[in-house]
Amino acid sequence: MTDPARGATGLRAALSTLGGPPRFLLLSSFLIPLGSFMVLPFMSVFLHERLGMGLGTVGVVLAVASLVQFSGGVVGGALADRIGLRRTMLAALVVRTAGFVGLLLALRWPPLAVGALVLTCCGAALYLPANKAYLVHGVDDEHRPAFLSAGNAALNAGMAVGPLIAGPFVLSSPGRLFVAVTALFVLVTAGHARLPEAKPQPQPQPEPQPEPGARAPGRGLLAGPAALPFAANALAFYLYFHFQHYLAVYAVDRASSGFYSLVLLLCFTLVIVVQPLAAQWIRRLPYAVALTAGFTGLAAGLAVLAIGTRAALLAGGALITLGDIVLFLKNDLEALRRSRCSDAQVFGRQRLAAGLGACASGVLGGQLYRLGEQAGNTGWFWLLAAAQCLLLPPLLLILYRRTTRRPGPHGPDEGALTPHDTNGRVPGR
Repeated sequence: MTDPARGATGLRAALSTLGGPPRFLLLSSFLIPLGSFMVLPFMSVFLHERLGMGLGTVGVVLAVASLVQFSGGVVGGALADRIGLRRTMLAALVVRTAGFVGLLLALRWPPLAVGALVLTCCGAALYLPANKAYLVHGVDDEHRPAFLSAGNAALNAGMAVGPLIAGPFVLSSPGRLFVAVTALFVLVTAGHARLPEAKPQPQPQPEPQPEPGARAPGRGLLAGPAALPFAANALAFYLYFHFQHYLAVYAVDRASSGFYSLVLLLCFTLVIVVQPLAAQWIRRLPYAVALTAGFTGLAAGLAVLAIGTRAALLAGGALITLGDIVLFLKNDLEALRRSRCSDAQVFGRQRLAAGLGACASGVLGGQLYRLGEQAGNTGWFWLLAAAQCLLLPPLLLILYRRTTRRPGPHGPDEGALTPHDTNGRVPGR
């Protein structure tokens, strides 16, 4: 893939340029998911067993919360453009802290839990685009992959450690757990209040006016050069969330909840270790090659899961994670490169794509998994998901090429997927 020593050297060189505020943001990128994942992964158990909600109701609540958490990133990006990155992060953390206070109060009044959960997801939706944009603010294209991958590594480390700390206390002492998480968010919010405001970005140059009767490129989410990274991100999250949503019930049935935790720990560790080392290699990959490699890794991992043994669960999780390492980072980098919007809006739109994909996976994947259970062979669910990894990306490219404006007399279409446009920025950015 890439020389680990060279990747580590490049990563150290890039991170050595970090000042105090970005270093604090990287620490926050660990602490915030640490606190969140001390609570959120157990919400289905908490809502069902502690608060007495039916599983059907729990499923609807979690689907709505997930959609809000991902898709609300568009609002977060727009808010960051209006009031600034630091203020947006502060507002998001205040909202999220209020959500955890609401979960604490829900121990006395259970109906409050639904609104509190949605509130925490609103905070996450507002925070992440501004966080990522602040982290790469003023950073050149060469160093952006290292900074983004370091942020992703910190986030995944927090996601891995949080459930290990909180697992014994979710049902036995949820009040103390919610108090501890709330206190952590209060401290992180206070730290963000001391961050300097990011200097305004240079305004993007105006787009060329289209010819009379021609469709203007770049208008809307599914038009122009940034359409493909948006659609590819939605598809990648749709396929990945087959694994995210349904591995638990599949793995626990064949192994144990402890072994399922081990699989998740392996996946988190791979992201933490491999993505920063491979970041520059991923940046240099032509976009078409990155999509091919990423979706092929997903397909291989999902197919291996169908075997159902413990070794297959570990190997499948590893392959899926390696595919996602390429897809998720490359789609973000390509969206930044192609779009004329601010960085915060780009990250917000990519989060929207992730939310749409995750929601579709929850709806369609759930029906398919239920059919597999009824047929007595859930292994077919993973094989069908693997087949989609191989069939849907080519259909995506075909649809994209048909809806993209063809080269005209004034030059090639700036939305085309060509080898020479894989390492620069779209003119005007």
